[in-house]
Amino acid sequence: MHNHLVVALAYDRLCTFEFGCVTELFALERPKLGVNWYRFGVCAAEAGPIRAAGGITLAASYTLRLLDRADTIVIPGWRDADEMPPEPLLKKIRAAYRRGARLCSICSGVFVLAAAGVLDGKTVTTHWRYAAKLQARYPHLRVQPDALYVDEQQIITSAGSAAGLDMLLHLVRHDHGSAVANRVAQRLVVPPHREGGQAQFVPRPVPHDESGRLARLMDCGGTQSSRVAAHAALARRARRDESAHAAAAVS
Repeated sequence: MHNHLVVALAYDRLCTFEFGCVTELFALERPKLGVNWYRFGVCAAEAGPIRAAGGITLAASYTLRLLDRADTIVIPGWRDADEMPPEPLLKKIRAAYRRGARLCSICSGVFVLAAAGVLDGKTVTTHWRYAAKLQARYPHLRVQPDALYVDEQQIITSAGSAAGLDMLLHLVRHDHGSAVANRVAQRLVVPPHREGGQAQFVPRPVPHDESGRLARLMDCGGTQSSRVAAHAALARRARRDESAHAAAAVS
């Protein structure tokens, strides 16, 4: 594998955690892995200052021209799913797609790819909070709301926040093999591959109990538990009394 250039996109109101995941995976040198590790760069999608979540101000080293040389482009969560990304950025994304660059998004970053028009007919994912909005706005996509990430070869999309790590480790596994990906995961103290999807993290409300049967069952369970606890306490007291009587008889 040649000295693969990974470029992370930065913009005002940047999602700090997701950007940090990309930096942690690709910016750190790992000479002990025995592979030709990635080159890494950060490009600004717009003129500064670039403010990130948590009160951080970021100074990106490169402009959008870096996307012209990128082998992989990673887009952290976009700042507002209802805001159209700037056209100069979308133009660069389209050009990168046409020349065969690998395009990756984390969370709402998929809205940038969708706005660029490179996702039509593809299966994608995003954070479960945005799945319905993404599907409604771009009906030509196949949104898979319960996946941690979806690999469509040239385009890989992931669910929210930490699912970005799953996707990024998947890229390392694809580029350098499972052994290297496992060692990187060990360095990060995360599993090299998570089973299941983000559906397990979606909050589910307790169903409304119109008949009151659930409440009565819980009351019954509580009453029964109270009875068991009371009986156990009585048994312990009886054993203490018995031991006390035996001790008195010996003395």
